[in-house]
Amino acid sequence: MSLAQWKDERAKAVRGANSTSIEPAPKKAEVSIETGLTQTQEVQFLHRLVYDLTSLKAHGYISEIPSEEDIQASKAAVSACGNTETCDRCTRRFQVFPGRRAIDGALSSNGPCVYHPGKPYFPERAPGDRSKGQRRYRCCQRSFDDEAGGCTLAHHHVFKTTDPKRLASSLNFMRTPINALVPKDRAVSFDCEMGYTVFGLELIRLTVVSWPTGEVLLDILVQPVGEVLDLNTRFSGVRPEDMASAERCAVGFNHRPTIVPTSDPTQKPARRLKIAPSPKVARDLLFTVISAETPLIGHGLENDLNAARIIHSTCVDTVLLYPHARGLPMRNGLKYLMQAKLNRQIQVEPAEGSPEGHDSAEDARAAGDLVRLKVQEEWKTMRAKGWSVGSTGNLLPPGEEWAVVGGAKVKMPTFN
Repeated sequence: MSLAQWKDERAKAVRGANSTSIEPAPKKAEVSIETGLTQTQEVQFLHRLVYDLTSLKAHGYISEIPSEEDIQASKAAVSACGNTETCDRCTRRFQVFPGRRAIDGALSSNGPCVYHPGKPYFPERAPGDRSKGQRRYRCCQRSFDDEAGGCTLAHHHVFKTTDPKRLASSLNFMRTPINALVPKDRAVSFDCEMGYTVFGLELIRLTVVSWPTGEVLLDILVQPVGEVLDLNTRFSGVRPEDMASAERCAVGFNHRPTIVPTSDPTQKPARRLKIAPSPKVARDLLFTVISAETPLIGHGLENDLNAARIIHSTCVDTVLLYPHARGLPMRNGLKYLMQAKLNRQIQVEPAEGSPEGHDSAEDARAAGDLVRLKVQEEWKTMRAKGWSVGSTGNLLPPGEEWAVVGGAKVKMPTFN
């Protein structure tokens, strides 16, 4: 081994021998957020963080409702190719059969799907190691160049589509309507979970929490339009038994989760989500808690908006607030941003035997906290430039005769 490798090995051996005498490094505290504004002022400030929807069309945001002619043309094209798709996991070609194939009831062709659920990565190398790095899969640590195939078996191949005309073929888009019953000072964080069906990725869970308080306003399961190929439980957290046993809900009825008490006082009561019978009903429920002017917060909002089939012009996306160093379409993950900006862990890998997936309410609140951090940073900069809070609570721009000296706002002398 090289000298650097030998030093590294010896350092590890010494640390292991003296492990009882070495104190663990203190855990870093989470970053606290103090904007210096009231809740109403924070909501007013959000409008400064809104991006123009039409300028984001190239990155998946949809600003125009597909016409009926475009939808019919899309359906004809899919039918002409025999519903042939490319698997999103193993890249094999296969067919899907909406309504099931008549001869045997199959939902897809070309057998089961064998794939790697983990992404490839380059393992860290020892100091001084100049050998060529070899990519491995996080799921099984197998080499990326291994031709043995995937490590996970699924019953069906799956696919997704981002074409707005194809998305609209199962449920067309709709602009968020004006809702006079929604408070003017309301802002919400929004997150959706999707599962694979014969029509691609469809909405299976919808969560809305109040911003910045984090109170859950809406959290429901959604019965998709097409037959389910894979609920994507590893990421969505939605299991088949959750969908099968959920109580149905509709607009005008109680949609809040059912609280199931527990005999163990140390455990929190379980929450059993109700299910909307269709994506349209879920969207109608969403429109009862938001209005067209309500700021909508999320991470990678175009995916959530497209899954719910809505067009909303007042969006605050943390992907855009904290852009990747190489720009779009590259983007920072929500888990990374929470660790890097707030020193907070989310989407923690579950222990063996525990339910898979993560909580969409946790993701919604996480995106909301990142937005509050951005409000804090932007307001600090604005105050340094002379902005202030007026007697009525409005944010006032600096006057021409004012300046900031030594961190304080002072009136400058005028000269004739």
